[in-house]
Amino acid sequence: MKSSALWLLGFRPFFALAMLAGIVLPMLWALVYSGTIAAPTTSFASVQWHAHEMFFGFGWAVLGGFLLTASKNWVKVRGYHGYALMFLVAAWLLERAGMWFEGVLPALLFRFSNNLFLGSIVAMLVWTLARNRDKDFYRDNYFFLLILPMFLVAKNLLLSAVYFQEGAVMAVGLFRMAFLVMLERTVSQFMKGAFRVEILNNQALNKAIKLLGLSLVFSGFMPPVLAGTIALLAAMLLMVRFAFWKPQLALRRLDIGIMYIGYLAIVAQLLIEFFRLTMYPQWPVSLSIHVFTFGAIGLIIPAMLIRITKGHTGRKVVFDSIDKLVLWVMMLAFVFRLIAPLLDSAGYTRWIFLAAVCWLVSFALLAWRYIPFLLQPRIDGKET
Repeated sequence: MKSSALWLLGFRPFFALAMLAGIVLPMLWALVYSGTIAAPTTSFASVQWHAHEMFFGFGWAVLGGFLLTASKNWVKVRGYHGYALMFLVAAWLLERAGMWFEGVLPALLFRFSNNLFLGSIVAMLVWTLARNRDKDFYRDNYFFLLILPMFLVAKNLLLSAVYFQEGAVMAVGLFRMAFLVMLERTVSQFMKGAFRVEILNNQALNKAIKLLGLSLVFSGFMPPVLAGTIALLAAMLLMVRFAFWKPQLALRRLDIGIMYIGYLAIVAQLLIEFFRLTMYPQWPVSLSIHVFTFGAIGLIIPAMLIRITKGHTGRKVVFDSIDKLVLWVMMLAFVFRLIAPLLDSAGYTRWIFLAAVCWLVSFALLAWRYIPFLLQPRIDGKET
């Protein structure tokens, strides 16, 4: 089993888990929310279960797979493989079971099951980046060294009866930071490869955006006006950079344009936070959270799974008609979850269900097509 291709590199088992989680978790929530099935056996609210599972179940399957793979390239070492990955996968599965049955587990056992995966993978990633700092291709990876341990804080706040909203805001801030770093590094490569053009790569602007993003991780504990002002400034700088990233070219190709749409969703989420914190406190925080989760996470991640899975299994990175269908269906999920309820608030439960169906369809297509790739060796004969 150890020699199976699945255990050669982090993206293989964790992208497979992410695809399966994308099928199951949103639909489970829609069924729980509608009362079709019983809520998980937990002492915390079902909405806390939903938020936790989407951020730390689905989200960290993707982020973990990405970082386990990317970090070894950044510092030029052999990535975690074999039994190390088996342990992480077992810990991830244990966490899912623990989250569903928390109410019948001893408190100590639940805390162990709930922190084993994230604590272990964060420690492994931080160890890799810190130990090989002198060989790191990206000198600004200290941002990951700062934000990775904070995910543990956000995770435990999210399940708190008192600090749930602060934990959710912190989780969004941490994932937003990861996306900002990833987009900064990858979009220029995509544009150069697709259109043979260079886009703006101003280091001072890039660093300012990341520093503002880092500060917003703690926005749930800031005075609202301060947090709103920082969110507005970050949105403005992101739009300045966007204007110089040649969107008129990028939007001609869905596989690249989807990254730009996700980028704009981050801007929109920051602007909504500005208005919520400074002018319209009656706006629910869930509005900006779902703009980010459906607009950034929901649109960028499927394209990322396709691109990395094809590239790292030795295949040509070309988005065919089914790949594009996956992205279109995820855009429809955004419409169902965020736009349709504004036009038909009475049908709110129906729109949640339809959005979950879109996730199920999209990730089922991804799983059907790409899990077999993840289980097989590279077709070009390379090991990893």
